[in-house]
Amino acid sequence: MADLSEPRVLAIGGPTACGKTALSVALAKAFDGEIINADSMQIYKNLDVGTAKPTAEERQGIPHHLLDFLDPETPYSVADFTAAADPLIHDITRRGRLPIVVGGTGLYITSLLNGMTFAPEKIDPAIRARLQNRADAEGGGAALYAELQAVDPDYAAQVHPNNLPRVIRALELYEATGRKMSTERVNAKPAKPPYKSLCLCLTCRDRAVLYDRIGRRIDLMVENGVLDEAKQVYDCRDRYKTAAQAIGYKEFFPYFAGEQSLADCTEKLKQATRNYAKRQLTWFRRQNDAVWLYIDEEDVLDRAQTLVREFLQT
Repeated sequence: MADLSEPRVLAIGGPTACGKTALSVALAKAFDGEIINADSMQIYKNLDVGTAKPTAEERQGIPHHLLDFLDPETPYSVADFTAAADPLIHDITRRGRLPIVVGGTGLYITSLLNGMTFAPEKIDPAIRARLQNRADAEGGGAALYAELQAVDPDYAAQVHPNNLPRVIRALELYEATGRKMSTERVNAKPAKPPYKSLCLCLTCRDRAVLYDRIGRRIDLMVENGVLDEAKQVYDCRDRYKTAAQAIGYKEFFPYFAGEQSLADCTEKLKQATRNYAKRQLTWFRRQNDAVWLYIDEEDVLDRAQTLVREFLQT
């Protein structure tokens, strides 16, 4: 009988292009699991190629939750994710199946597994609009990020300067309430995690192997029509605020503006993705209880199955 008071949750994280989708589907088939998407861009409808969203064929009939369900105009936060994922975990557990949380958005996974709570804030929407207008007028969020570094350096150290939605949320919280996001995060963590979890993280021991996988994935994205999606985002960039800041789309904007060649923009995307992979690795390596699997030197599926089997038996 599943323990509904402390569900068991398997999480699979790691940098982009390391095989999280294939492993998660294989483990879901082996252990009667259902997958909860923890990628902050794969939630959006009609943005498939640039987000590396798993295809129906890749999903192999395994139920996937919080995937491909939201219009690109709609903002989505870690608070939205944890609020949606927790009842899914309990429902999947109640039905005797294994919840498997999968994605490269480390903030989503760690916030969920740690039981972080995010109280809704009644913040004047005019504050957010004004901050967004500042970013638009200044051609980006550099000035806002510098402001965040001044008022909340601890949180700024965890946020990439290009992650404008998170920068704006932290600044609007501070302006409206005087509270820092870094303090909110500390206070939001309960004394005991809500789940018994196993977090597996995939990567390559040889960084060059990972970078080669990233390069090949992006070349395939170009072949599969990522330019069509990027053009859609470019044309709707005033409404698709999150997607317009996402790696995989904004790198092609200079091509559509006639400022750079397609080859230059593609190379820029490869470099941006390599840098993003480094940040993902840094994030997941801070999780001391994560178990690392190296796809370039071991049978990852075999070891993962052993680890999951032991996890479910304890």
